[in-house]
Amino acid sequence: MDAATVRTLIEKGMPGARVTVDGADGVHFEATVIASEFAGMRPLARHRRVYDTLGDLLGGAIHALALKTLTPEEAG
Repeated sequence: MDAATVRTLIEKGMPGARVTVDGADGVHFEATVIASEFAGMRPLARHRRVYDTLGDLLGGAIHALALKTLTPEEAG
């Protein structure tokens, strides 16, 4: 697994989101996801939304994913 693949999976599952992903070791990643659909959602719901785009890869090919989830307004 690599950061580009993780980014592509999130973008595919969340059309219109701006996504950046870092992670050099192939199992631990940090992602920032900016999406208008996060408006009105609590942080846990935002994270679950991103997790849904990755499905069974979480806990397997993706050992850890640190998330920062923002609306476009919050991102400035």
